[in-house]
Amino acid sequence: MPKFHLMTPDAQYADDATIERETAGPDVTWDIFRERDPGRIPAEAWKKADALVVWHEMPITAEVIDRLDRCRVIVRAGVGFDHIDLDAAAERGIPVCNTPDYGTSEVADHAIAMMLNFKRGLSSYHRRLMDSPQEGFDHSRAPLMGRLRGRTLGIIGLGRIGTATALRAKAFGLDVVCYDPQVSRGAEIAVGVRRVESLRALLETSDIVSLHCPLTDGTRGMINAETLKLMKPGAILINTARGAIVDVPALLAALRDGVIAGAGLDVLPTEPPAPEDAIARAYADRADPMTGERLLLSPHAAWSSPESVADARRLAVETAVMCVAEGRIRNLVNKPAPAAMTAAE
Repeated sequence: MPKFHLMTPDAQYADDATIERETAGPDVTWDIFRERDPGRIPAEAWKKADALVVWHEMPITAEVIDRLDRCRVIVRAGVGFDHIDLDAAAERGIPVCNTPDYGTSEVADHAIAMMLNFKRGLSSYHRRLMDSPQEGFDHSRAPLMGRLRGRTLGIIGLGRIGTATALRAKAFGLDVVCYDPQVSRGAEIAVGVRRVESLRALLETSDIVSLHCPLTDGTRGMINAETLKLMKPGAILINTARGAIVDVPALLAALRDGVIAGAGLDVLPTEPPAPEDAIARAYADRADPMTGERLLLSPHAAWSSPESVADARRLAVETAVMCVAEGRIRNLVNKPAPAAMTAAE
């Protein structure tokens, strides 16, 4: 007789939870759904769940949490947790944990790849050669082409991914500066980069700015019309963190007006973008010279690789089972009532 019942409301894999079942073992049964609307999941499934393992497709709101009768932990199979109501879970005594130890290499690689794409002109060349292999065979037709060595990369957020990005950038001969008021002083020394004391100082100094901070009340809309004006006219912005950190309409206006030179976005405030969203319209108009030249979009894929997906699935389930079976908590991101936790790592 199984001891525990786990549920995933918004699974992001095609198989029947093969990794999840193997990781959890025979004492755990599963309900696996692929929904965005909580109302499409039977009430009984919510009630009998001892733990939730969630992805990022369904907001876990206070209303959703109220449907949980037995849940002892909510685990995010991923890093970001801004779609989970941490306070509502804490009021119910439910710990919320994330999975920070996956995808670090992939996201750092993706940020560097976006930077390289612009500075080596890959998407520009590809677009022009697709139009005409003869007329497009011209090395000068890449508007952001330039040498990386000696340029300044500004990293906002020197956590795991920011650090991994910094180490990669140093190998290209970039001068790396960081801004992160949440990281203790000295972290920049360990990584071998320079710290600046304000967002303004980083934006004014950097030739490329890469975002690696969480979405919080303090970072929401941090890159906006005013802060974009602090950047160099030839600067490039890269966001592989959270979409709502950037005011996208303001960014598009800055690109069109020459306030900055380029932007690579892996994340958007609404995913996928609605047809009427400014960035959706920019991409729908294939004749727009900005798209693919100075604006590069990928579909929230920076974290993705077969290895990374497997890690996220396995580690999230390990965290959930550790809590329900042993009362141990790891990677806690909220503050539940003490009675909800019998031990802590």
